[in-house]
Amino acid sequence: MQLNSIKPAEGSKKARRRVGRGMGSGLGKTAGRGHNGQKSRAGGFHKVGFEGGQMPLQRRLPKRGFKSKLKQYAAELTLSDLERLGLAEVDLLALKQAALVRDRVKTVKVIKSGELKRKVALKGILATAGAKAAIEAAGGSVEPVPAAE
Repeated sequence: MQLNSIKPAEGSKKARRRVGRGMGSGLGKTAGRGHNGQKSRAGGFHKVGFEGGQMPLQRRLPKRGFKSKLKQYAAELTLSDLERLGLAEVDLLALKQAALVRDRVKTVKVIKSGELKRKVALKGILATAGAKAAIEAAGGSVEPVPAAE
């Protein structure tokens, strides 16, 4: 096989549509654009969602919802995650090294989901009231997060 003898597979390349080349082509005269109107003319298109001057749907409907930009920097952790981790002291760095939270995460909160049987000390990690009670019942502790200055 030579580089100059390579050809595409049979039927894989199709000739582009050439419009306005006479009636015999099937796309002569109006060239597939129909008769008069904005869309038949050169440059005759409008922006997405334009409804001919009528109030567009996206403006007729009420605004709803909110997406917090801070959500990407926060993460949740369950009691069963702490149980599986198997560390006596858990901080943000340990969670990142264990790949339980993403690298960009800055705050982590433990929620009461699952069971915790081992003693765990949380450092710099938030916990819900139920999770805090479960951790302390297992003999662990939750160190308060230092306030930002």
